Amino acid sequence: MKWVLCTDNEGYQASLQRMKVYRVIDDNDAKEMGCVRIVDETGEDYAFPDSLFVPLQLSAPVEERLLAHV
Repeated sequence: MKWVLCTDNEGYQASLQRMKVYRVIDDNDAKEMGCVRIVDETGEDYAFPDSLFVPLQLSAPVEERLLAHV
């Protein structure tokens, strides 16, 4: 499972929260376009520029807690 931290939401304030962790949805087409697909604040999955995020490595206990709230 892959996770990212949103560090910039300029232009996407309604869709993304800064400093929030999002789970990445595998999408090769989005990757090829330099994007990452996540479920945003509207509850829908969209591709956003990967420059808005920092990838995270999470320990198993942290990942389990995050998944419990998804």
